[in-house]
Amino acid sequence: MSGKTCNVALIGSKFMGRAHSNAYLKVGKFFDLPVDPVMHTICARNEAEIKEFASRWGWNNASTNWQETVANPDIHLVDVTTPNNVHAEHSIAALEAGKHVACEKPLAHTLDSARQMAEAAAKAPGKTFVWYNYRRCPAVALAHQLVKEGRLGKIYQIRGCYLQDWAGPDTPLMWRFQGEVAGSGSLGDLCAHTIDTARFITGDEVSEVIGSTMETVIKERKILESTGGEISGRGADTSTKTGKSTVDDIVLFIARMESGALATFEATRLSTGYKNSNRLEIHGEKGAIKFNFERMNELEWYDNTLPEHLQGWSTINVTNGNANHPYAGAWWPVAHILGYEHSFINQSSDIFKMIGGEEPVVPMPDFADSYIVQRVLTAVVESDNKRVPVSLSEIK
Repeated sequence: MSGKTCNVALIGSKFMGRAHSNAYLKVGKFFDLPVDPVMHTICARNEAEIKEFASRWGWNNASTNWQETVANPDIHLVDVTTPNNVHAEHSIAALEAGKHVACEKPLAHTLDSARQMAEAAAKAPGKTFVWYNYRRCPAVALAHQLVKEGRLGKIYQIRGCYLQDWAGPDTPLMWRFQGEVAGSGSLGDLCAHTIDTARFITGDEVSEVIGSTMETVIKERKILESTGGEISGRGADTSTKTGKSTVDDIVLFIARMESGALATFEATRLSTGYKNSNRLEIHGEKGAIKFNFERMNELEWYDNTLPEHLQGWSTINVTNGNANHPYAGAWWPVAHILGYEHSFINQSSDIFKMIGGEEPVVPMPDFADSYIVQRVLTAVVESDNKRVPVSLSEIK
């Protein structure tokens, strides 16, 4: 224990609320931190639910008033896990109160809201962090190192896709299918992760969306009245009312990077048979990498500089701390594999390192960095609407 503490307030208690709470519970057990997190206050709308959540997940206080929570002088870090359309309201209020702010991705539901967040962050004393947690998978962080070391050489092509199948016609009309709340569907929910991961690994940026197509396959969904699951929609619900789904179920687009490399991106929550397949391939002059989150402890590597008779795809198990695999040294012996929750714990370790004045293991996306992803998302939508290429220089 460092003796220095950081009081955390978490706004939101659903899927991401649980993931973040688990991270705050565990991070100080596995990482030596310059400041130690204190789970001060959990804040959400339902008073009965939030008291049970606080007891279950280790929060010292529970509140239904987010304004009082972010203004509380005892709070140092505000973590926002609410639906996308209120990210700006919660985050800007916290920044103006002098807090550090961590926010779930995508940064906001619209480009205007994301811009306001980035502008507020630029003027505020607190640091900002965005939960693009796949950067903190050891395999992805290792891929970033390989590119930085020049082991892939000139990048030719990026191929990314994020495939899930949970959002079939029986899934009700939760907020993730409402454009005025979510902003977009598979594009912002899934593809934002892949875009961020690609630019993180390569250090390259999208310069143009050459073409895109977005499709709402299931146009009417049952109105959500009661559900046992925020993502799956499973639970007791006898409603017969339906409403319009106003987000994309499937998105595909082609992009050109600033380096000249070409990239293809695909995301859907209707890819039958794929549960959480966040996949990325990067092909370069000297080598290539492949990553699939469903096998998150492995990075596939091709070394094109070897003699031809020795060339072939190899699989690196990225759980060996002695091999300088990022984050692995904090965890278990080799091949005692990590899971989804560890990406959040790894990210929270870097958040508290940065709050304490230390450097993160790998670069941390802040509001300014994540605004770049929001510009790409906007360019994809514009390209689909206008059926023309869209330069990122047009998206301010």
